Amino acid sequence: MSEKKIIIEVAVFSVESALAALKAGADRIEFCENPSEGGTTPSYGSLKTLIGLTNKPVFPIIRPRGGDFLYSDAEYACIKADLLLVKELGYPAAVIGLLNADGTIDTKRTTELVQLAAPMQITFHRAFDRCNDALKGMEDIITTGCKRILTSGQVPNVENAIPFIKLLVEKAAGRIIILPGSGVRANNCKKIIDETGATEIHSSARKAIPSLMQYNAPGMNENMVFMGVDENEIKAMIAALN
Repeated sequence: MSEKKIIIEVAVFSVESALAALKAGADRIEFCENPSEGGTTPSYGSLKTLIGLTNKPVFPIIRPRGGDFLYSDAEYACIKADLLLVKELGYPAAVIGLLNADGTIDTKRTTELVQLAAPMQITFHRAFDRCNDALKGMEDIITTGCKRILTSGQVPNVENAIPFIKLLVEKAAGRIIILPGSGVRANNCKKIIDETGATEIHSSARKAIPSLMQYNAPGMNENMVFMGVDENEIKAMIAALN
């Protein structure tokens, strides 16, 4: 493994989880809401609150809904408005991903968003894993001006795509950062880094947090846990990489 410090990005779904992940040693946060949808744009209140509580790098995701990454004109207008909002609030970067119906990268809109966001950095998220040609997709994303690609290597768990991630890193040749993610934990993060040559890694380190309510309505059949982060898992990843 390179002596260069490996950046650990942690995906979180609330302000409290972001603060917990940073306290545990995460280098950077991907800030989302709605884990059951795979992560959508955080609310204005969450965005405004978190930026006032930390000066560490936080990259909000700009994704108006769950599901696919083919957006209507109205949804694209929402993406632009949210991107301008996070820029105005002072975030250093944001995370987006747009595809065309045929599975190619939506380079026209992505380029427009990168230019709109400047000087913020833009990460292209795992919409990349649904594109129809990953190597061409990477080249297309490079032309848009995005700074990194979050990818699992077009399979659900990145550990099963190590040779392909290595190929992406080699083909990228420093022109864009390849950020491996999905299924990254303390027990495999070093292997992924060592065998791919990546310099950054992404994990959600998810943990179900039980409710602190002393009273739960007996007639309501709901599971009141919420998705947080496992601070010990983050610390274990840091230890594994160091």
